[in-house]
Amino acid sequence: MSNFGTALTRLAAACGALLSLAASPASAQSAFYRAADDEIVGRPGTIIRQEPMPFPPAGASALRVLYRSTGINGEPIAVSGVVIVPPGPAPAEGRRIVAWAHPTTGVVPHCAPSLALFVYQQMQGLRPLIERGYAVAATDYPGLGTPKPHPYLVGESEGRAVLDAVRAARSLPGVDGGRDFAVWGHSQGGQAALYAGMLAETYAPELHLVGVAAAAPATALVTLMDDDFKTPGGKNLTAMTLWSWSRVFGAPIERVVEPDAIATIDRLAEQCIESAFDIVIRQRLERPLEQSFLTVKSLAFAEPWRSLAERNTPGTLPPHVPIFIAQGTSDQLVRPAVTSAYMKKLCRAGSKVRAVLMDGVSHGFAARDSANAAVEWMADRFAGYTAPNDCASI
Repeated sequence: MSNFGTALTRLAAACGALLSLAASPASAQSAFYRAADDEIVGRPGTIIRQEPMPFPPAGASALRVLYRSTGINGEPIAVSGVVIVPPGPAPAEGRRIVAWAHPTTGVVPHCAPSLALFVYQQMQGLRPLIERGYAVAATDYPGLGTPKPHPYLVGESEGRAVLDAVRAARSLPGVDGGRDFAVWGHSQGGQAALYAGMLAETYAPELHLVGVAAAAPATALVTLMDDDFKTPGGKNLTAMTLWSWSRVFGAPIERVVEPDAIATIDRLAEQCIESAFDIVIRQRLERPLEQSFLTVKSLAFAEPWRSLAERNTPGTLPPHVPIFIAQGTSDQLVRPAVTSAYMKKLCRAGSKVRAVLMDGVSHGFAARDSANAAVEWMADRFAGYTAPNDCASI
């Protein structure tokens, strides 16, 4: 394999994003994403504004939406995203909805998936979902698209944004108030999907969650934080976490980072992960961190970083919510043993877990390689079939 191919494979896995080789940097932000204070106030999940998007697949229509949600301190915020509606009339009971929770794309507003030229290709399983008649609600998460830093790997923030995207989709023509939904996410989006499952009953009780599907989800953030520092690609994610949490939570970055590493972290924070070219750029920008980065052995043992990681580690879901988890055996970012431990925790709590172990699959390809199985599993949940349970073999 060429040096380019080796770098691409390693960093694609580390960054947790399977992206089109032809993708280009996100288009410039517009006033669409900036909501006035009086526009933000309102019921979470209601739409502030919408606009059509070009070239959706499979004869569907697509809308870029700006909707109301809830911030990390309970304050009203605006969140952007994309809703894709299949062609034809909705069923009498309303269309079923799948919420797509995306993997890491960045930590600043211009890294929103809704700004990416190839946004549809980044939604794993989109075409078969549309062909089955499901609407797809894809949140950007707070701070991507909309102003302010993105609360990266902040579970409740992501989970509320996912649920409010489903609420927003319900109000659109062609969806017509459907309340049955499933959640499907990868990596950071796997964490978001699990948090959406944890929060659904209390935060959005009018919705009916039929199941949660996650590929290589970020579950044990303390372990992830410790493991990340050991690889070049992991240092990229550590840098994004430091940059985001120092701004979102006021965590003192200067106490754990060498002074000459701050500029590198700032440069990495401005770069999105939307294409192979972006990944190679990040590899080059990350190199100074190989020489000088943290002043502590690991963030996993430094406060307040450890407590923040523990606070944003997913717990168990209500046992009546079935769960699909896919994991690659060659994943160097979310290690198989970590996902296995989380699945065992779900099983002990009474969940029905469908476990898909993919031999030789790395982190960046976990969603792509499990998408068909995830779509089939979600279709069975919508149909009301008994959920399979692999807990006896986990």
